[in-house]
Amino acid sequence: MLAQGGHVTPLARDTLAERRVTIVRDGIDPDAKDLAPAADVRTVAVAGDHTSIALKAAIVRHLRSQGRAAHDHGTSTSDPVDYPDTAATAALAVARREADAAIVIDASGMGSAIAANKVPGARAAMCQTAALARYAREHIGANVLALGATLVTPEEALAVVDTFLGTPMQEARYIRRLAKIRDLERRPRS
Repeated sequence: MLAQGGHVTPLARDTLAERRVTIVRDGIDPDAKDLAPAADVRTVAVAGDHTSIALKAAIVRHLRSQGRAAHDHGTSTSDPVDYPDTAATAALAVARREADAAIVIDASGMGSAIAANKVPGARAAMCQTAALARYAREHIGANVLALGATLVTPEEALAVVDTFLGTPMQEARYIRRLAKIRDLERRPRS
């Protein structure tokens, strides 16, 4: 983070670029405020594959009982569904700002996390505990929670969901890191 009024010499700029260090100017990055996940989560996109039906239904009921809008992006049958499809649907809702956060579910949570992370603007973390959920939000600014339906009980999952949605991200140093992630998304592929 470069303080307002700070200056970077051409040699320093070249050295930083060589070392792949991104300069974020304090108060100048117009998108910085939009990088942190929503602190007051009112709308949640929820999606899961065929292994998630019972857990997804419990989470949707729980969110709605809290007064949150829970948009169920499916699936609702035991017919096989590919987790990249369901995860992408919920992650896109967050990236398009149609939802403040998303929850994606498959058997392990790992595949949905990987798929959601392919959507620019989505930052997914697979969390099995409330402690991981707190770190995912507070330190890495995750806006998509991935859960493994076979790895957590409904009670454990609801505790993870509550922690994830209730933890804000506020420190500038963490937002600076999100700017670096954003820059990685924008980097041309070679």
